[in-house]
Amino acid sequence: MGITKHLKFDKETEEIGKICKALGHATRIQIMTLLWKRNNRTCGEIVELIPLAQSTISKHLLELKKANLVTVQYDGKKTIYSVGVDNINALKKYFSSYLSTIEISEENKETVLTTKHKVQSRNSHLKKYNYQFSHKKSKEKTEGIAEKLT
Repeated sequence: MGITKHLKFDKETEEIGKICKALGHATRIQIMTLLWKRNNRTCGEIVELIPLAQSTISKHLLELKKANLVTVQYDGKKTIYSVGVDNINALKKYFSSYLSTIEISEENKETVLTTKHKVQSRNSHLKKYNYQFSHKKSKEKTEGIAEKLT
């Protein structure tokens, strides 16, 4: 058996790690989005908007609660969830600080909007949203090169 190496990081780094781990699932991001749009929702209200089992939504809410991304209030038998602003602000501060240190020149920025493809299948309307890797040659370019060689 191998030995697992455990590193100790500063408290802020550990907290950001927990937050990112909790947000590492699409359902949890969708739950957070719903709560940003309107706080104070019950699990039942979230289930009405996200068509998953109540038990599944509850498990996701528990993960968000563990990371202090949601706060919980009890109103009789109802459990009401809201956005935990403190950890959202910590995440915002972290990413703002991190992103401010990165310099990307304008000509090196590539986005989905600037990519171009030739689409040919019956699901071609979906392909226009795929990312075109700059280091891979498109079919058009490859055919053009082949023509020049012959």
